[in-house]
Amino acid sequence: MRIDGLQYANWSEKVFRQLREGGVDAVHVTIAYHETFRETVLNFEKWNHWFEQYPDLILKGRWASDIEVARDTGRTAVFFGFQNPSPIEDDIGLVEILFDLGARFMQLTYNNQSLLATGCYETNDSGITRMGRQVIKEMNRVGLVVDMSHSADRSTIEAAELSERPIAITHANPYEWAPALRNKRDDVIRAVTENGGMFGFSVYPHHLKDKSDCTLESFCEMIARTAEKYGVRHLGIGTDLCQDHPDSVVEWMRVGRWTREMDFGEGSASNPGFPAMPSWFRDNRDFEKIEAGLLAVGMNSDEVAGIMGENWRRFFAESFGPKEK
Repeated sequence: MRIDGLQYANWSEKVFRQLREGGVDAVHVTIAYHETFRETVLNFEKWNHWFEQYPDLILKGRWASDIEVARDTGRTAVFFGFQNPSPIEDDIGLVEILFDLGARFMQLTYNNQSLLATGCYETNDSGITRMGRQVIKEMNRVGLVVDMSHSADRSTIEAAELSERPIAITHANPYEWAPALRNKRDDVIRAVTENGGMFGFSVYPHHLKDKSDCTLESFCEMIARTAEKYGVRHLGIGTDLCQDHPDSVVEWMRVGRWTREMDFGEGSASNPGFPAMPSWFRDNRDFEKIEAGLLAVGMNSDEVAGIMGENWRRFFAESFGPKEK
């Protein structure tokens, strides 16, 4: 089983076919960065057209059982998430409505301070806000996963402790392996995993050691060492693949509508645009290389199977929808 914890590709028939060629059974897809509620609904509508247009390649994922349906029919289950809480605007009632539309993940921040928590690029991390506490409670109630991939350290640790259900960092890497504002320090990873949450490893070059020149062996060795520290059960892949987008899209991702200047974050104005992907992971057809690389660094087949998809499948099954009483 192969499950990717996060992608933001420029979706097309070509990419959908590459998902199938790569044997990707399920993928968590970002459908909002800075969008309002109405704009996010339009993105759901766009995906509904794709599901109608390519029913032999993709299907809408709502529950973990949809992954089995996808596997049995040779398709990829697509699960939706937001990299920013902007779709709920300032209305907690929209959490359940967006879940009913198909959302299964929501980040509490995207780099900046939000109404809910502090982003990883802010100087001061004040933690989870008053509204954030209530939104986490509501997300727990309906079964929308709390994602802290772009959040600051204190906010992430507090979210892991406040949430009554395990949370996720869907796409990042350990800070000690590759120092970057978006990567996570030991106490953050420990807080998430010890509370039953998931950590997805990213292949986005700004998060890699040696960036675009990162080797497959280095990446896989990093995963193996992380498994030794926190346990393999809570680890997966979250590539953060941004395939086929023009460079103008990365500017939208970084700055949205909040500034007229280029954000100082990943890449910055001195290095605009998307970075070159490492040679061993260009698109979804390359998942088998990661699988082989993990075996090559000494992980056993069960551990590799967990990281490549089984751990995400279990997490989906435990997380999506109201919690059984």
